[in-house]
Amino acid sequence: MSNREMLADTRRWVVKIGSALLTNDGRGLNAEGISHWVAQMAALRRHGVEVVLVSSGAVAAGMSRLGWKERPAAMHELQVAAAVGQMELAQTWQSAFEKHGIQTAQVLLTHADLSNRQRYLNARSALVTMLDLGVIPVINENDTVVTDEIRFGDNDTLGALVANLVEADVLTLLTDQKGMFTADPRTDPDAELIDEAYASDRKLDALAGSGGGKLGRGGMATKLRAARLAARSGAKTLIVGGRIENVLERLYDNESLGTLMLPDHAPEAARKRWLAGQLRVQGRLVIDAGAIRALRDSGRSLLPVGVRSVEGRFQRGEMVACVDGSGNEVARGLVNYGSEDAMKLAGHPSHQIASILGYIDEPELLHRDNLVLV
Repeated sequence: MSNREMLADTRRWVVKIGSALLTNDGRGLNAEGISHWVAQMAALRRHGVEVVLVSSGAVAAGMSRLGWKERPAAMHELQVAAAVGQMELAQTWQSAFEKHGIQTAQVLLTHADLSNRQRYLNARSALVTMLDLGVIPVINENDTVVTDEIRFGDNDTLGALVANLVEADVLTLLTDQKGMFTADPRTDPDAELIDEAYASDRKLDALAGSGGGKLGRGGMATKLRAARLAARSGAKTLIVGGRIENVLERLYDNESLGTLMLPDHAPEAARKRWLAGQLRVQGRLVIDAGAIRALRDSGRSLLPVGVRSVEGRFQRGEMVACVDGSGNEVARGLVNYGSEDAMKLAGHPSHQIASILGYIDEPELLHRDNLVLV
């Protein structure tokens, strides 16, 4: 059975729809398109697939209602646009799903909701209960209260984190492009659509480019990153054109549309997925080649002796990144010592911790159970 054919055996999909699609490239909410996508999600439901919807479009819809042509840069203006647009967005989704006898629930999340372990578990319980009751959650970032320091950055990332949260089988990113290409199809007539690839393939980085459109914050690079995050829970990711007729039903029926991104390892434990989803780190540990090999090849903890330098200020239990000498991130995890103590311990063997600090909490700076490779 091919990877495409296996989609028909999946039972939980997260569907993310981008701002350009939802607002007809900024001309107001695309009611006709929303009606078509809802009909397709209702069809998935009839096939026994549980659906979680991640909906962009609040800011763009608000911009349209306020008569703004360009996405504002000021945070308070973005928050107002989100507040205005979210009202219309929620009503439009609810009305469209009600025509198919489906109840919806609005869920607005911030990074703080998923970075706190207890709130993360609470969010998971609520979403799973909604699915058990036949309710489709309609999820968006809470742009009205979020700030640059705590935002997800884009709804592709939010979609991936939700896929991890609910242990979805498939993450579908509906976009205004047909999928991921070998080159930019807008400038290169020889660009070819990539049918299938492993999300972890680093050769894809050069193909993804960067930057989003004038309405949203996402781009192909964010979709690739989302596919890699979703792969941690074993989810397949589909990057596909949302304007393709009956695209969701055709994907479920194994038609080769868009780009299918595959996980190349078994699903990680829930705690590891949670760690991987932490977008904000409080500091960095620059580690040597021996420590990198120990983490990557042997699955070991990070010991103080492998740390070359410590950057930033952080406390015990906070998230830090482990980077190589060039600044490339290798892993991230919850640190056992604050930054001041970590600086004193850097480069020293674990048996000297007590004599250096006058106490010892753990022999490791980061225990392997509290770190994840990136």
